[in-house]
Amino acid sequence: MKPPAFDFLRPDTVAEVLDTLARHGGAAVLLGGGQSLVPMLNMRLSRPAVLIDTLRLTQTAVIEDRGDTIRVGMGVRQAQLEHWPALPRRLPLLARAIPWIGHVQTRARGTVCGSVAHADPSAELPLCLLALGGHVHLRSRRKTRDLPADQFFAGMMSTARAEDEMIEAVSFPAAPPGTGHAFREVARRHGDFAIAAVAGIVGPAGATLAIAGVDDIPRRFALPAPGDSALDDALDGIAWTLNARDDLHASARYRRELVRRLGRAVLEEAAACRI
Repeated sequence: MKPPAFDFLRPDTVAEVLDTLARHGGAAVLLGGGQSLVPMLNMRLSRPAVLIDTLRLTQTAVIEDRGDTIRVGMGVRQAQLEHWPALPRRLPLLARAIPWIGHVQTRARGTVCGSVAHADPSAELPLCLLALGGHVHLRSRRKTRDLPADQFFAGMMSTARAEDEMIEAVSFPAAPPGTGHAFREVARRHGDFAIAAVAGIVGPAGATLAIAGVDDIPRRFALPAPGDSALDDALDGIAWTLNARDDLHASARYRRELVRRLGRAVLEEAAACRI
């Protein structure tokens, strides 16, 4: 299939992008890496009047280490973050999760902020952003605002971004000392959408488990640390709290069982690799 007709713009400045969004609102769509958007255009699941290609905005392809947080600009491709030398030390959860995203070819094109904006409930980057308690930095012609990840994701492929806003950057808290991180997912094949994905963080204050692929949005939970007798009951309660669904890939029951098994395994691994 071919996409419906649309106007194509390739601006040279962020100001031009914001002006276009202000004029066209929901009729305009930003094109970052296009790994999700282009197939949706071809299947006519997305029908924008204006497509804004951000390829020329090289000034936004910057990773900034700000001490407590790592700020990733809208132009940063997933491969750029994957090969950032400080990633294993500063963001160990992402160092473990990014190799699970699609394939080498798609990571070379796809952007970090584009994945967050797309808000696929199975996606690894929104899951990591939520697990770490990161923020989404939004900008329009009128103002800027920051939203915690748990306030940004509103539903399946739905977010709190206003029609005249773009994601200027996302920020991830850097890993503090004494914290361990782990990531696992199950898919039919490597690179496929996750049937279930889990991110675990264990620190002095306890454990955090974030889950994707099971509910309409990624979910985050505070849990007892591995070794606590209450952990299994807590995981069982979480599995039944999630709005798991049946589809062509797996049943809701199977997804809940993955939450129990992967959840325990990922928290034990995170506890074992605390730094």
